[in-house]
Amino acid sequence: MKLWPFFTYFGGKWRAAPHYPAPAYDTLVESFAGSAGYAVRNAERNVILCEANATIAALWRWLIEVPSDEIRNLPLIGDGDHLDSTKFSSLHPCARALIGFWLNKGMTAPCKTPSKWMRDGVRPDSQWGLVIRERIAMQVEAIRHWAVVDDYREVTNGYATWFVDPPYSGVLGLRYRKHDIDYASLAMWCKKRIGQVIVCENAGATWLPFRDFRVIKGMEGAKRSGKSVEVIWTNDVCTNELSA
Repeated sequence: MKLWPFFTYFGGKWRAAPHYPAPAYDTLVESFAGSAGYAVRNAERNVILCEANATIAALWRWLIEVPSDEIRNLPLIGDGDHLDSTKFSSLHPCARALIGFWLNKGMTAPCKTPSKWMRDGVRPDSQWGLVIRERIAMQVEAIRHWAVVDDYREVTNGYATWFVDPPYSGVLGLRYRKHDIDYASLAMWCKKRIGQVIVCENAGATWLPFRDFRVIKGMEGAKRSGKSVEVIWTNDVCTNELSA
């Protein structure tokens, strides 16, 4: 079963995931989860998501456990609706967060009102509505075996595929709520992982010996080009698998 994003998030890798080396191990650790695009593409693995943003970590824990019918019963958005209104006040906070991420895609926090694209009916089946709600309800059954931790350093080092997609070290990284990264320490941590290590960054990063990867498609918008120039670092386990 091909899984689609459970929600979208700034810098997410779901579109780009097929271009990265395939997982070489049964255990897959996504060390800065966000919307977990690489894990969603490889959901059958023993997935461990690491996420310091409490809202995102809680949302993933909720998605892993929530009954499908509870998703199907979530309200839709009507004209003039606002997530702080009475209509949504009784919802679980994570349910509101899920809906909020689908009101304006590719953001770093849930929104409370629909984007202009959603209000104007642009690509309606890609915004919160019947199609997205049913898709998520069907997909939660495929991630019941996943686990979530708050800090990537909590995961015991062992043979696994380590997909590391931190907030980027340049200006783009400042958009995330949790962007205070010690990149020198992170580089050392990456080099010490056992198994397969795949590290993502934006062009210009120097905290690892990155190499050119590809231009990937992202979310378009008034202030977003929809393109990101990506670089990559891998260890020897997947060097031969990498294709630009």
